[in-house]
Amino acid sequence: MKHLLALLSLVTLLCCTGCGPKITPIQRKEAANLVSEAQFSLTLRDWTRAEELLRKATELCPDNAEYWLNLGMARRRLENLSGARKAYESAAKAYGASYKASQPKDPQFLMQQVYVYSLLGQPKDAQKILKQARADHAEALAVRNFSDQSLERMINDPGFKALAL
Repeated sequence: MKHLLALLSLVTLLCCTGCGPKITPIQRKEAANLVSEAQFSLTLRDWTRAEELLRKATELCPDNAEYWLNLGMARRRLENLSGARKAYESAAKAYGASYKASQPKDPQFLMQQVYVYSLLGQPKDAQKILKQARADHAEALAVRNFSDQSLERMINDPGFKALAL
């Protein structure tokens, strides 16, 4: 009996390794509704309400990088720097996972990672991802048009600085 339980545990572990939480279509729709409501709150500059709604959306759909990014921005507006950092880091990871999962590889996910790493105040990581995008997607218009000067201008923009850490 012990061996059977151990075997079943091992099989379950092997089958579920690497499996993330399964997100249902209903959860995705609920999260989209929450984000829509949050966008309205952002328009009204109700950062607290937007943060609450976006937090719920990321709980429902932790794989959606845009939700994490918007949550980080709302938290930054609330001066919750550690919360903003965690959300931005989650956005960077989610964009990376989306890039790896995309077929064909979508360079836009890499460009979004450059943006998020810049928000995090990690220019070396942003440059590394930008270099990867240039090497792997030299033909992509978004990558070709984004120069080192573009990155510098973005980082020095007052609107960007208000959201950056």
